[in-house]
Amino acid sequence: MKFSTRQDTDLAAEGLFRAVSNFHAIERLLLRRGATVRRLDDLAEPGVGMRWLIGFDWRGRHRELTAEVTRLDAPEVVAIDARSEQFEVTLRMTVVALTKAKSRLIFETDIHPRGMKARLLLQTAKLGKAQLDRKFAKRVGEFVTHLAAGEHA
Repeated sequence: MKFSTRQDTDLAAEGLFRAVSNFHAIERLLLRRGATVRRLDDLAEPGVGMRWLIGFDWRGRHRELTAEVTRLDAPEVVAIDARSEQFEVTLRMTVVALTKAKSRLIFETDIHPRGMKARLLLQTAKLGKAQLDRKFAKRVGEFVTHLAAGEHA
């Protein structure tokens, strides 16, 4: 199942890229939302190979996933692959300069099931895909707004 949205912002492309690749700020955001986040690598600088174990509660159960930065091409692309017990998820954030002071974030998520139960969950979710698309766009918008506010500060 694929989700994709575009969010325009009043940040220059370099500033938006810095914001979406500020993994420390994203870790803090996840912690504030109740997730547990543990770094699994010992890289000093942000880059390919950064890994996290992220725990969260969803639908009444504790879930965990491992996420790894697989591509970091400044100032345009950040790609993260994540894997849980049931799903494999690919996140791709692409920054496009619109003007010197404005840019667009193209945020794409691709979810693949790892078993029959997960496949059934995705099939059921596809019935409400339009509503999920709206929620996805809203959440990504909030994410960009939050990170952009931190970049302005």
